Amino acid sequence: MSLEKNKRIAKNTMMLYIRMLLIMVVSLFTVRVVLNTLGDVDYGIYNVVGGIVVMFNFLSGTMSSASLRFFAFELGRKDYQKLKHIFNLTFLMYTVLAVLVLVVAQTVGLWFLNTQMNIPAERLSAANWVYQFSIFSFILTIMTLPYNAIIIARENMKVFAYVSIVEALLRLLIVYLLLLFPVDKLKLYSVLMFSVVCIVTFIYRTICSRNYPECKLSFFWDKDQFKTLISFSGWNMFGALSGMLKNQGLNILLNLFFGPVVNAARGIAYQLSARINEFVMNFSRAINPQITKYYAANEKNNMHNLVFRGSKFAYFLLFFVSMPLVLETSFILTLWLGNLPEYTILFTRLIIALALVDSLSYALMTAAQATGKIRNYQIVVGSILLLNIPASYVLLRAGHPPQVTMYVAITTATICLILRVYMLQRMIDLSFWGFMRSVILSVITVSGLAYIPPIAVMSFMPNGFLRFLMVCISGGTSSLITIYFLGFSSKERTFLTVMVKNKLLKRSKPQSKRESVSVKS
Repeated sequence: MSLEKNKRIAKNTMMLYIRMLLIMVVSLFTVRVVLNTLGDVDYGIYNVVGGIVVMFNFLSGTMSSASLRFFAFELGRKDYQKLKHIFNLTFLMYTVLAVLVLVVAQTVGLWFLNTQMNIPAERLSAANWVYQFSIFSFILTIMTLPYNAIIIARENMKVFAYVSIVEALLRLLIVYLLLLFPVDKLKLYSVLMFSVVCIVTFIYRTICSRNYPECKLSFFWDKDQFKTLISFSGWNMFGALSGMLKNQGLNILLNLFFGPVVNAARGIAYQLSARINEFVMNFSRAINPQITKYYAANEKNNMHNLVFRGSKFAYFLLFFVSMPLVLETSFILTLWLGNLPEYTILFTRLIIALALVDSLSYALMTAAQATGKIRNYQIVVGSILLLNIPASYVLLRAGHPPQVTMYVAITTATICLILRVYMLQRMIDLSFWGFMRSVILSVITVSGLAYIPPIAVMSFMPNGFLRFLMVCISGGTSSLITIYFLGFSSKERTFLTVMVKNKLLKRSKPQSKRESVSVKS
């Protein structure tokens, strides 16, 4: 992998981290205010009703993955005319998708909301407001995804950082307006969230239309290319549908068996998990286009190395930031939110465990999609993920508590990780045992040893801020040491050391020049 490409990945990751930190700070603040303003029941309603619309996200996620794969592939081949054609075909496909989603949402989805969901009768009207504005938001998001895919494929991550500043300010404004107006808070919140989506959508489309020639819309039709896009998206849709059922399907199951308060607990846990998981997603966004471009350029060795490093680094990033939260869940959540819905602490820990397992698969998923031959891959992985719903339903019907759904999800995620590595051995000649030694063995070793010092601190100190601080310091130190010496290979340690030295030398050069001028004068 060239130094220039490594620098681009590092720069893009840094820009995405700036974006992530801003969103995380705003989200942690707004969730507390929104939860206290809406209350447990209304907050649970917002999460589960919005979840019905999120069920359609597997369609947009499927199309987005297909778009990114084809955009990055043509950029790797430097075929800009074909890139423009594919963009216009993709936009046409998204338009058809938006119409289909609108029809299904206003028929089957509306029936399910009003007749099957466990929602208090006096809040059903507000739930319908949430549902309708969530649909409108989703439609706008669908029409924006091709532009987002272009930004990621072109590795221009600073756009996301800048737009996130606007989005963060708008979300802070929502909190103020929510407290200001004496109206139904749940209805107002759904309208304001839709307004934010409108503004962000307009910004993304304007930036792309002005800066990227391929985003100039014009009618283009190529039957064979369209069939290729649909075929790829169709098999991708099966895998995305499985992932959607694992997340939102389980959310609906919990609502049917336990009601909206448990949905509120799960919603809080996912909010917090999503914020820390942004560390991984931002890193993945930075490397994903490069994985596809390496495949397009037939540079398989570089592709394999980037997949190995991407899987390992993604896990270590999430592990480092999640350790204090796993150990001090009660202290952090109580400090953040005050009163907690039942099951919030346990859900948070289990969802982080699930996120750690999933983080090992992100680079593998991108590598599989880069080949364009994903039928068998999606059938195998998707079928395993689909087992989440029937297995969870059987266990819940047998009287098990709500956390059993998370145990099922962690088990199936682990099985899927192993299957992905095995199938990629056949698809791109990725070494199965090489991945197990280099990645899996490394993360297990680091995870086992890094927890020893902070757990020792917890056993000798009483609960409180001082213990939390010492857990963060001891856990952070032990994580960095074990990751550097046991998690990284010698080549990775050398690469990291060279990068740090180059950064320090680059910073010292301007000062050296000024000192030289001063001596001469």
